[in-house]
Amino acid sequence: MMKESFNDIIKGDKPVLVDFYADWCGPCKMQAPILKQFADRMGDSVRVVKVDVDRSKSASMTYRIQGVPTLILFKQGKIVWRQSGVAQLAQLEKVVKPFLG
Repeated sequence: MMKESFNDIIKGDKPVLVDFYADWCGPCKMQAPILKQFADRMGDSVRVVKVDVDRSKSASMTYRIQGVPTLILFKQGKIVWRQSGVAQLAQLEKVVKPFLG
């Protein structure tokens, strides 16, 4: 099976929350369990994708990632929300709700 490209992943009808992170980033380590909990609670309605900025320089440049973590919510390939810094579970749920279904 061919690996999906980043563009293929974000183009779908389902909202896609992308976490641009780095292994050396302290706040990214705080964000990880929040994202896991978010993914568990949202189930199949939202796709959560992690992108390592050190390994994916082109994606980082395309979306002008200047600080990590940066979270970007895509719907049908378009950015509908973006935030740098740690986002809490309740905030993520509130942001995604209008884009479900």
